[in-house]
Amino acid sequence: MHCPFCQHVDTRVIDSRVSDDGATIRRRRECEACGERFSTLETVELKLPAIIKSDGRRDNFDARKLRQGFDRALHKRPVSEEQIESAVRAVVHQLRMTTERELPSRRVGEFVMAELRKLDHVAFVRFASVYRSFEDVADFREELDRLERDLPGEGQLPLLAADVVPIEKGRKK
Repeated sequence: MHCPFCQHVDTRVIDSRVSDDGATIRRRRECEACGERFSTLETVELKLPAIIKSDGRRDNFDARKLRQGFDRALHKRPVSEEQIESAVRAVVHQLRMTTERELPSRRVGEFVMAELRKLDHVAFVRFASVYRSFEDVADFREELDRLERDLPGEGQLPLLAADVVPIEKGRKK
């Protein structure tokens, strides 16, 4: 690595530390020529597949867009930042594991829906309504029926107000 101060080609590593998440290594370096010290960060660079949009365009994968999609679906939902980050990492991991050079955006959307389904049913339906371009209430009902059928009794709050049983006021357990 070249010294950022004098551009000398020889620097030596004095100290290396792994970050808390294990994804980066911070290296403290010293220039052999001028003696200046500086730090570098080393990360793994893995090539994620290009995303093929529905109109045929190809874009590089952008994790910020992925996170924005999760944020929009989970807006005002009781899901922690850690859970969201974990879901984003899971989708990125699935993309890496495909070993394909290009993926249709629909496939990425399916990965996202699978993670949202685990996190929050309301967010899942929000995302699905945009992703699958629901045309009317019947499309929503169909998705809700599918969700109820596939995930019986998982303990999450009901999706429809009609399914909510009122709690008596003043009742003690």
